[in-house]
Amino acid sequence: MQDLEGITVVALEQAVAAPYASGRLADAGARVIKIERSEGDFARGYDALVNGESAYFVWLNRGKESIRLDVKKPEDHALLDRMIASADVFIQNLAPGAAARLGFGADALLARFPRLIHCSISGYGEDGPYRDQKAYDLLIQAESGLCAINGTEHGAARVGVSVCDIAAGMTAFQAILQGLFARERSGQGRAIDVSLFHAMADWMNVPYLQTRYGGKPPARVGLKHPTIAPYGAYACADGKAVLISIQNEREWQRLCTDVLEDEGLAVDSRFITNSLRVANRPALEERVAAVFSRFTREAMIERLQTARIAFGRLSDLDDLLAHPQNRLISVTTSAGEIEMLAPGAVVRGQVTKYRAVPDLGDHDVPLRAEFGATARARKATA
Repeated sequence: MQDLEGITVVALEQAVAAPYASGRLADAGARVIKIERSEGDFARGYDALVNGESAYFVWLNRGKESIRLDVKKPEDHALLDRMIASADVFIQNLAPGAAARLGFGADALLARFPRLIHCSISGYGEDGPYRDQKAYDLLIQAESGLCAINGTEHGAARVGVSVCDIAAGMTAFQAILQGLFARERSGQGRAIDVSLFHAMADWMNVPYLQTRYGGKPPARVGLKHPTIAPYGAYACADGKAVLISIQNEREWQRLCTDVLEDEGLAVDSRFITNSLRVANRPALEERVAAVFSRFTREAMIERLQTARIAFGRLSDLDDLLAHPQNRLISVTTSAGEIEMLAPGAVVRGQVTKYRAVPDLGDHDVPLRAEFGATARARKATA
């Protein structure tokens, strides 16, 4: 039996953040009913690179049941209402206020279904001056200050995955699980509000605190670290790069003596503390880079391993495809079996079964039969 088997989730969702949260609930065994417009979740059309399917949609929607509804039509509105009546969790990421106008806001639903976990995901939250502002991942990367610390000295850069959407989805997933656990004790549901901006702002607390209390906003430093040195990528003789991360003075000593073979560097007055190394980074980088450039990447990695210095290869996507640490799962789609990278958590002794990715409206007929007015009336009189 899977952990969330017996839990029903109704998700009026699209794009990334809400599907991420409901997708993790589906992986844990919950029944997830995905409500889509007649044209479908627009993430279905983000690309067609997975044998004709969207990479985003295949990643986020395995194990769900898809039904097309127009919730402005009375019949479909009533159908969704009956679904929610049987649900443990309702997730929606409509524009702020839209769910309430339809009668599916948290206050209205919790008054009728006090055990319901109601989760709303938005760009900026349910109140505040930016409440009604449209929000997509890159816009929140910029608005939250993430772009101010990401990039190089030559300018800002987008994080290459939908990090704000993912942060919001993870936050929602955590809060929903916490709500389900609390309900076991109290018998009461709850309303949860998650926004992309606030999820990302939480992740921005280190630069926020450094700036507010230290008066030192982190600079954009590319693959370097704004407050630790040496920390970054160094080119090797074969044109490949390796990153290192020196976290304390013991590691600095070992790097100098065992890897760079320069005991004098370890006691150089410009570099004897991390703060001094950061202040004198250009001179430090020149010395470190000169040694790395004499060795191939694998030869340098051998030296780093011997010296117990943390390192990482600067991998491209081809490297990731062949990475020896990959864990892969297989899911069924209409385009066939698709292999993808596995979720991060492993529960020892358990094997998770990953269910199929639904086509648009895959479950229209059975779900309309299950939750239709006639079927519900039959159950009520049985």
